Amino acid sequence: MLSNSESQILNLTSNEYQCLADLNLYDSPECTRLATQSAAGRHLQVTSNQQGTAVEVYLCEDNYPGWVSFSDVGLLQPATVLYQAQSLSEAEIQKRLPEVIAFTQQAMQQSNYYLWGGTVGPNYDCSGLMQAAFVSVGVWLPRDAYQQEAFTQSVTIAELAPGDLIFFGTPIKTTHVGLYLGDGHYIHSSGKEQGRNGIGIDILSEQGDVVSRSYYQQLRGAGRVVRSYEGRG
Repeated sequence: MLSNSESQILNLTSNEYQCLADLNLYDSPECTRLATQSAAGRHLQVTSNQQGTAVEVYLCEDNYPGWVSFSDVGLLQPATVLYQAQSLSEAEIQKRLPEVIAFTQQAMQQSNYYLWGGTVGPNYDCSGLMQAAFVSVGVWLPRDAYQQEAFTQSVTIAELAPGDLIFFGTPIKTTHVGLYLGDGHYIHSSGKEQGRNGIGIDILSEQGDVVSRSYYQQLRGAGRVVRSYEGRG
């Protein structure tokens, strides 16, 4: 039998909800593999798609889909104020980049490891760290690395400035992202098998250590954040 809070969510699927606490979203109704995380205060739309013991949702700020376990719906409450995206100018964003960089450096000082789907800390995946760092200053990015590449304004490696995003992967698709710090260095959350199993700083050069060289060989390009993503309301 569903609890009162579960029944309330499932019967009001057209409403917008807000997270009372950090929430895990999964990539399937089995709820075994993390897709992303929703920090306390974020908004989401609950869909009518219910399978097994989970319901499909969409995060309002970045349009990201996922599944919420019925056991977690008690962490949601109907939103009293609906989500509304805020526009920021490129100049305003540029002023906030030092704080974005500071966020990643402070995150690196905490004990952490690479977590696929991690966005709320202390454990992040690569694009989750970028999203969290920018949203800490009120700038939203799409969730995944390939989406962030498409969203940003392309710049050449020679044009890189602190606060730009650097993209890595294959010729077909971006699979990794880092934040440029200046002087040829970037900060990112990289995996255990290929990387540092957490947040670290690497050099964008063939002259770095084995991790830096490995990522440099996968370099695709770079992008500049010139606007804030406007999700669904």
